[in-house]
Amino acid sequence: MELSVATILVAFAGVFLIGFMRGAFGGGFAIIGIPLLSVVMDPVTAGGLLAPLFIAMDLFALRYWKPSTWSRPDLALLLPGLVIGIGLGYLLFRVLDHRVIAIMMAAITLVFVGLWFVGGGKVTIRSRSSPKAVTAGLASGITTMVAHSGGPPLAMYLLPLGLGKEIYAGTTSLFFTVGNAIKAVPWLLLVKPTVDVWILMAICLLAIPAGVWLGWRLHGRLDQGQLYRACYGLLVVTALKLLWDGVSGYLA
Repeated sequence: MELSVATILVAFAGVFLIGFMRGAFGGGFAIIGIPLLSVVMDPVTAGGLLAPLFIAMDLFALRYWKPSTWSRPDLALLLPGLVIGIGLGYLLFRVLDHRVIAIMMAAITLVFVGLWFVGGGKVTIRSRSSPKAVTAGLASGITTMVAHSGGPPLAMYLLPLGLGKEIYAGTTSLFFTVGNAIKAVPWLLLVKPTVDVWILMAICLLAIPAGVWLGWRLHGRLDQGQLYRACYGLLVVTALKLLWDGVSGYLA
């Protein structure tokens, strides 16, 4: 990676966008900003750059997503699977074809959103399920470690619960705060950032406060229905990005 003005500007914009998503939706849509970073660096380097920055975003976001916004019963079910999933993701990162994981996750996400659309796009409240929560946590741990795309599995569990918008965002935020803290060290071991990457990381820290704050302001302007529709829309974008990453990898 060359530390040029173009690289700094593009990376800064990508981190700002990811921070904005963290402030607006609690996290889980980091992959939306990764295409920008991929313009100036390879995806693995981008992953190493983002891993510590995610922690900074999480700490800043906790100013807004306080303990009163956390769904503790759901987190108690989700977090054990997340921890195990990150460990499995670390192993799979070294041995498994990442394109397969991306395509599978994209297909499952598109089916989930398609069923919601066919059902009239309504927020249908379903009961909490331990097996579904553990599965969602496990899948999110694997995909967040492999591709920084842990949002879809978590959203597929939380959205049907019909949580209030603050509880949804706060629970998502804390979930990824734990996950990002755990996966930072494995990512840094895999990538081993250069001096230029560390310098770029320090510069991009400046994009985080404004990005998270503006996202939080947007969250305050959306009602629950609008927030949920936005989340489903972002799931489609995320799934299409994953699908493109997987398929294009075979065509390259």
